[in-house]
Amino acid sequence: MYTRNYLDKIAPKKKTPSDWCYIYNFKNPNEPIAVELPAGQGKNFKDSMDGFIKEIRKDIQKTFNNDDFEKEKALIKQEFEVKRSALLDKLNQDASKYNFQVKAAQNGIYMMPIVDGKAIEEEEFEKLDEKIKQEYEEKSVFVQEQIMEVIGQIKEIERQSDKKISEWQSNVALLTVNAHINFLKSNYKRNKKINQFLNDVKQDVLKNIPVFLEDETTKSNQPQGPNQKKPDPCLNYRVNLFIDNSNLEGAPVIMDSNYSYHNIFGSLEYENYYGSLKTDHTMLKPGLMQRANGGYIIFQAKDLLANPMCYEALKKALRVKELSIENTADQRSSMVLISLKPEPIPLNLKVILIGSSSIYQTLLAMDSDFRKLFKIKVEFEDDAQINSENLQKLSQIVHGFCVHEELPHLDRSGMARLVEYGSKLAGSHYKVSTRFDDLMQVVGEAGTWAKIAKSKVVTAEFIDKALNERIERVKKYDSKYLEMIKENTLLINTTGFEVGELNGLTVMTIGDYTFGKPAKITVNTYTGKNGIVNIEREVEISGPSHSKGVLILSGYLGEMFAQDIPLCLTASICFEQLYNGVDGDSASSTELYGLLSSLSGIPINQSIAVTGSVNQKGQIQPIGGVNEKIEGFFQICKMRGLDGSHGVMIPIQNVDNLQLSDEIIEAVKNKQFHIYSVSTIEEGIEVLTGVPAGKKDKNGHFPAGTINYLVYEKLKKYAQISEKRD
Repeated sequence: MYTRNYLDKIAPKKKTPSDWCYIYNFKNPNEPIAVELPAGQGKNFKDSMDGFIKEIRKDIQKTFNNDDFEKEKALIKQEFEVKRSALLDKLNQDASKYNFQVKAAQNGIYMMPIVDGKAIEEEEFEKLDEKIKQEYEEKSVFVQEQIMEVIGQIKEIERQSDKKISEWQSNVALLTVNAHINFLKSNYKRNKKINQFLNDVKQDVLKNIPVFLEDETTKSNQPQGPNQKKPDPCLNYRVNLFIDNSNLEGAPVIMDSNYSYHNIFGSLEYENYYGSLKTDHTMLKPGLMQRANGGYIIFQAKDLLANPMCYEALKKALRVKELSIENTADQRSSMVLISLKPEPIPLNLKVILIGSSSIYQTLLAMDSDFRKLFKIKVEFEDDAQINSENLQKLSQIVHGFCVHEELPHLDRSGMARLVEYGSKLAGSHYKVSTRFDDLMQVVGEAGTWAKIAKSKVVTAEFIDKALNERIERVKKYDSKYLEMIKENTLLINTTGFEVGELNGLTVMTIGDYTFGKPAKITVNTYTGKNGIVNIEREVEISGPSHSKGVLILSGYLGEMFAQDIPLCLTASICFEQLYNGVDGDSASSTELYGLLSSLSGIPINQSIAVTGSVNQKGQIQPIGGVNEKIEGFFQICKMRGLDGSHGVMIPIQNVDNLQLSDEIIEAVKNKQFHIYSVSTIEEGIEVLTGVPAGKKDKNGHFPAGTINYLVYEKLKKYAQISEKRD
């Protein structure tokens, strides 16, 4: 949406691209000619040729139906008849010398014997004496030779007469045709293709004068069929206005959701013509690329790549810098195709692909052409700083969306609540999400609720309702987990103190819905040399990030407690009742707290749930999904009854990411629920146990009674036991 809006602003300032027309190719009919004209002239050219076609037949018939033409035609025919009669008279004179008379008929010339001064018929001739008949037959050979010679002369005279009539017709027609053609040429003097086309049209009209002189009655009585029907020459004079930019201001900006091949690259349509598929240059149809030529076209990379043929065709067009229309008719068709190969159109446009960074990286790695053809990369941030300028721009986007969708506009409270939601998506108090599609979906739903309530504006109440309804529609699995915890099918303690046991906070994603829920983590420690055993890893349901987090714990224990004693222990860590795998290192601090509790024997407060990653130095690191995790644990505590002891412990860096519901904020204000932020393991263990963590003195010893002191003493004991066994 942003890209389209931006291009819509700059495109009107650009040059308007040319019109494109396809015209008939008289030299090679299967290869229509592409003609470029300034914007608006393509339509004029088409209208001019349509007018020419309409007028030329009428004017030719009018010209040849006048009296002067008929008189001249009669004189030429009369001249032919005179010459023909003269030849027949001379033939009769020559034939009489052999006692034959010659007569001309419609189907030729024949001769009759003359007996006693009278020409006789064949029946009388057969009654003559054989000797006389023989004499006549011998003389007839000479007469037949004369007849054949005269017939040839008559045909030659007839050809000359027809030629003279045809030339006269052409000369008369030329005056009529020239009047039209010269007028058209005067409008397109500098266009060589159009001038050549008009010359070809003129010659074709002169060649087809008899066809133009046929009246409608004569044509309707002609036999109809693929071999009998005479084609109308005027069909070849039509202009296909392929691209019409007469109503365009500036450069075109094209974006569509239909990614079929023909819709992008144009098509060649067909019509059924007596069992075959017939086409002509007027059936060439433009696609998105032709319409965008001279401007901009926007593609969604994911949709384009879903059709490999389209992507490959796009790359080919960009490489050769021209657009062709390929014949891709259905190969399964049993009909015979009469196809065309239209002249390509030069390509000059900017192609914009919109997609994720993963698609970009994949194309960069897998497609050698991609870097050459798409040289400029523009990345959009997922969020922006919350300031007056950015909020004003967001308000403009929301306003435009409401106008387009005919929804009520947001008031101050509605806009403020939308910004809060955008801040939650961004995961920061100081930023707002630029995932405008997600934001506009909320605006659309809130606007619909406002319409139902017959409210003229969208208030914060409607934004909240839209957000709540979205959760209600997809929280099936969230509700199932909550129900299982309520029924104690999933064992989660929210009261009391336990050693080596505490609640970690996890995030689950089902489709487009993400929710947080606690998971019980238990830790057992005992003497041995196996180190820390990640039970999930052992049964191959631990992801690499989680396994890394567990291995980090050994580094922390080694640096903190094994400087003067060997680290001899076996510890097993388990996410209880978790069977579908676990990944991420956000529970590594939770696991370390469990280890310290198990080794020290100090119980952990079960009413506090924990999240946060830890490094080998014991520093707490930020994690994702902090809001969902807090909300998930709050739901359970609320269900069981808030008593002021419940809370969550998060990394101090995640405080900036907190975007909690009003209900949780109110509970925190009333001290019914607590949110603890910590930066080190020492801070965290003190919150969970109420016992000081203990720091080393100058001699490297921990204060007696502290967590670290008790842990060290336990590890020291394990080392001694291990040494005795060895």
